[in-house]
Amino acid sequence: MNDPQLDPTAPGQLPRALIDRIAPPFVRFLHIEAAGGAVLLVFTIAALLLSNSPWADAFFAIWETRDELRLGELEFGRSLKGWINDGLMTLFFFLVALELKREAVLGEMRNPRMAALSIAAALGGMVAPAAVYLALQWGQPGQHGWGIAMPTDTAFVIACLALLGKRIPHSLRVFMLFLAIVDDIGAILVVAIGYNHHMDWRMLALAGLCIGILRGLAAAGIRSIPIYVLMGSATWLAIDASGLHATVTGVILGLMTPARRWVSDSRLYAILGQVIAHPTGNQGSTHTGDRRTLQLAEIAARESLSPVERLEMALHPWVSFFIMPIFALANAGLALSWTSAAQPVAAAVFLGFAVGKPAGILLFSWLALRFGLAIRPPDLNWGSIAGGSFLAGIGFTMALFIANLALVGPVMDSAKIGIFLASLFSAVVGLALLVWMSRAQALDEPRKI
Repeated sequence: MNDPQLDPTAPGQLPRALIDRIAPPFVRFLHIEAAGGAVLLVFTIAALLLSNSPWADAFFAIWETRDELRLGELEFGRSLKGWINDGLMTLFFFLVALELKREAVLGEMRNPRMAALSIAAALGGMVAPAAVYLALQWGQPGQHGWGIAMPTDTAFVIACLALLGKRIPHSLRVFMLFLAIVDDIGAILVVAIGYNHHMDWRMLALAGLCIGILRGLAAAGIRSIPIYVLMGSATWLAIDASGLHATVTGVILGLMTPARRWVSDSRLYAILGQVIAHPTGNQGSTHTGDRRTLQLAEIAARESLSPVERLEMALHPWVSFFIMPIFALANAGLALSWTSAAQPVAAAVFLGFAVGKPAGILLFSWLALRFGLAIRPPDLNWGSIAGGSFLAGIGFTMALFIANLALVGPVMDSAKIGIFLASLFSAVVGLALLVWMSRAQALDEPRKI
């Protein structure tokens, strides 16, 4: 007997076209948690190979191609690499802010004391690495790069956790996801405060006005996406002209996005009941009332998800499989040399991630629990937290982002090598520790029985 859920001729299923027979394997790949990290890794390796090949000069020249955008007296000129880092990465931070708000409002982090553990860990994972870096680079050419060792790469961390499957507790995934998201938000705030240019307060006031208009549109119940895209773009231009880093726009707009759905389940079912109560004929309906009912059902089905959830689902594939790989291709390229690797800034970055990250996460987590500010899930033991703290040392994407803002020339190249080595070390040690913990726990369970 055929399964009606798999039968395209069943009345309860949508009709299928040729693309529906071709696309499923690709779609299944996209839904694998580790897929985004795998694609990012491939593009990173490609950037390293191209930048150390006979085509290196042509490869670097592509990203320096300049493009100008003029609006009256305002000029927004950037290289192709600059548009990627400032424009496309705004969407990345927008998605990060959406994920943070969803977890805080709708997810498992609605419990403030549960969320406090990840927040404390993220704070420790930013403060301690920066302190280690500054201790080694104070008064040195790389001192301004103190923010490089602070961030955690969400995509790579989640990909590593996905590789472990059911060997690790679900609470560790939630803990690490929220930690990484908070860490990324903290990193962009560091960029906005520590690496901003001369402030233009008029443009900043204009950005504030645009944000106020967006709040007013949301309060009035306006749900037109083009209007929000237009106002969001105006906000981006104003913040960019103000001297703040333009990617801050993504964080602001993401946190402003409503997390509550417009249509409740009961209202959705009532509207769908109207459709069922007035079935159309075999030849379709020409009755205006029927068409309006169908249109109403379409809107209700869409609005039964919150704007945060809808935008997150729409943007996640684009960010994971287009924006982040393009960013890696544009930023991960550098000429590998032992001279750059031996520079003090590379050691400072490496130790910041490899030592400062896990130490800060463990210390601040313990302090939050010790003083009763946070609670720890029963299945989240200290061994799992320790393994996750090492994985948090994979700072790749955001670390490269900050390195490009903070440093120039050979010092920046040295910092990038430190980022690569630290990310590789953190991934290997973190995965090894979590695998060892899972095996030790599996061996211990029969003894308890």
